[in-house]
Amino acid sequence: MSHGSARLTVHGRRLIVQRHQAGWPQAHIAAAMGVSRKCVKTWIDRYCAEGDAGLVTRSSRPHNVPTRTSAEAEPRVLAARATDRSGPDVLGPRVGVPARTVSRILRRHNVPYLRECDPITGEVIRSSKQTAVRYERNRPGELVHMDVKKLGRIPDGGGWRAHGRASSSIQRERNTKVGYDYVHSLVDDHSRLAYSEVLTNEKGSTCAAFLERAIAYFAAHGITHIERLMTDNAWAYRWSLRTVCSEHGIRQKFIKPHCPWQNGKVERLNRTLATEWAYRRAFTSNLERAAALAPWLEFYNTERRHSALEGHPPISRLQPT
Repeated sequence: MSHGSARLTVHGRRLIVQRHQAGWPQAHIAAAMGVSRKCVKTWIDRYCAEGDAGLVTRSSRPHNVPTRTSAEAEPRVLAARATDRSGPDVLGPRVGVPARTVSRILRRHNVPYLRECDPITGEVIRSSKQTAVRYERNRPGELVHMDVKKLGRIPDGGGWRAHGRASSSIQRERNTKVGYDYVHSLVDDHSRLAYSEVLTNEKGSTCAAFLERAIAYFAAHGITHIERLMTDNAWAYRWSLRTVCSEHGIRQKFIKPHCPWQNGKVERLNRTLATEWAYRRAFTSNLERAAALAPWLEFYNTERRHSALEGHPPISRLQPT
């Protein structure tokens, strides 16, 4: 089958040969068929050399590609993806090939997209609800997103991730309630600058105090004024943040009920927190995991490559402070 821009099909090429055999000059055939004289000569020569087989469409793929990625690099890319479960922007510098090349290798080997995989196990799952409208605010502070991620606490000595599900200590402490941690997060829509804290609850007073500290953190990084704050419709957000927002001149915005994808930027940060901090390695205590948040957050804001920012960290979109 011919490609979409081809002037001639196999039947048109055969008509060229038939008219040539009938004595038509090649220039007249080209004018009648709407193609160049060289095109007419090419198909006549191929027919003379190969017969009807010469009129069949051939692949335009080159016989030799000197710049193709070496066979040794492809296994490294696939192994890095299986180990890290990261995107091309992160894997490219790590394995020493361009991000676009990493993407082509993954597609060539039918590796599923990250959005199709479970963030913890890497297994393919059904894609979650996605909004059809992608947007990004034009300047830092124009819109920020806020949310809470609930995590099970780690018992002293480590949980099942450290010892395995069959561990006797885990079986013995199965009925022991360890409770939950609440990871409060605020992320800027334009720069993706993020701030998170591990707190003991998600009450209104706790959320308000966190927002005050987050505003101070953003101000220290060049975002001196926040114009809008987007949250879900939790009671703590709808009623307890009004005083803080009023004092700082922040306008509150709420997503449509039961539509968390409308607050997708902070929801995506929650997933990144889970995969790259909370469950990246086996922690032996809850304090150890909590202490690892601040260093990871510094790495996220200043070094980690962000695909939405063309491979740059969030700090690259902020003025020096």
